[in-house]
Amino acid sequence: MLNTSIKTIVTQSEGKTLEFKRDLSSPKPLLKTLVAFANTAGGKLIIGVTDERKVIGVKNPLDEEERLCSLIADSIAPRLVPNLEMITIEGETLLLVEVYSSGLRPHYLKSEGAENGIYVRLGSTNRKADRELISELRRTVEGVVFDEMPIPDLTIDNLDLNYVNELFRSRHDFTEKELITLKLLTLYQGRLVPTKGAVILFGKEKNLLFPDTWIQCGRFIGKDKANIFDHIDIHDHLPKAVESIILFLKKHAMRGADFSDIRRKDLWSIPITILREVVINALVHADYSQRGAPIRVAFFDDRIEIENPGILLPGMTIDDMKQGISKIRNSVIARIFREINLIEQWGSGVPRIFKEANELGLPEPKILEIGMRLRFIVPLHETLTVSINKQDNIQSGAQSGAQSGAQSEQLLLVLSDSPLSASELVNLLGLESKTGALKRTIKELLEKSFIEYTIPDKPNSRLQKYRLTHKGKIFLNNHGI
Repeated sequence: MLNTSIKTIVTQSEGKTLEFKRDLSSPKPLLKTLVAFANTAGGKLIIGVTDERKVIGVKNPLDEEERLCSLIADSIAPRLVPNLEMITIEGETLLLVEVYSSGLRPHYLKSEGAENGIYVRLGSTNRKADRELISELRRTVEGVVFDEMPIPDLTIDNLDLNYVNELFRSRHDFTEKELITLKLLTLYQGRLVPTKGAVILFGKEKNLLFPDTWIQCGRFIGKDKANIFDHIDIHDHLPKAVESIILFLKKHAMRGADFSDIRRKDLWSIPITILREVVINALVHADYSQRGAPIRVAFFDDRIEIENPGILLPGMTIDDMKQGISKIRNSVIARIFREINLIEQWGSGVPRIFKEANELGLPEPKILEIGMRLRFIVPLHETLTVSINKQDNIQSGAQSGAQSGAQSEQLLLVLSDSPLSASELVNLLGLESKTGALKRTIKELLEKSFIEYTIPDKPNSRLQKYRLTHKGKIFLNNHGI
């Protein structure tokens, strides 16, 4: 049974948890792989197989097994004790070395030292860990969560509590007890101070402490990054950033050049629900300890790529993600996202992405670990080209629609997907500012009860949005829109 399993493994490609080696003639790359396996998600190293996956066997397997044991003991620290077995396939003897994700990580090569000899596994390659990743490896062993850590120099006044109260639509100001329960505040040397998660989520000046907690969005012409058509840098509080990112994607995925000509329900030519899940996953699981690495959203003609800093946590693989296995890197951020219903159930988001892509007949999304980043690729059902003229037509169509009275239909149509703020409507309709015509249209639709406030008791709230009412939906249906 074991031989049958190994035969199957030998036919597979090398990856995060599998590598083949011809022999022990060059031990250092082999030792790097064992260290990387132990620091990441474990893995199997099979000696006696070529890069072309041809079984050639190991000469003098007993002697080579003893040599390998000595190499591991002498070269790796803390001590690593993998499982070693001799397996016979097709009359050839192989050495199978199985390493598990280690509770003693980070392991390192003694010859390179405790700071320079630490490696992790990325795809089918070994990558030297940088300082931030080494710190995370140590935190995961110690059970320390990065975004639960205190920031001693700050106080509660450094948090935007008005936004927090409005976000939760609270009818009272959050008490210290409630903020502690949400782990936005924590006790440090007898004082209550914000956690790192609180500042990343709601910090008034978060960019001073975490300069890379922003999102870089770009719409590129074609299928590579040679020419950029439009871009935006998003510095919103993280919960609001979700809608800001989706708004940017919608802006470049509107069907038709003239809003007044649209009479279809399929307004967006991209899978909005899937992309929302991917965006949330990126914001929740990003490694905010990394520097020089914002979250990036790239819209190409044939796909949308969303990538965040940080590889998978130790013990996790991409297959685990697809199966709904979840390890939370940022528990404070994840808790807040769940409290405001951006996350439904732990681990359910990624399987739901693949299920919906299948139901929509879309090509399967891809998840890749590239460098020290995780990239989610969402292929589009059809190629979307972009041109300057098309963008100009969108704007002129919106403006002429306002003059002809068609802006009411336009506004109802864009609200049919999700609630939007006034500034988001301006952006999506291609206007330069909140014009008088747009203000009159909004007022008229409110009076007709075609739209309503999302926060009716606070009309001037910064979080205020407009949403389509049941009456508004009936109007769209009756007019075939």
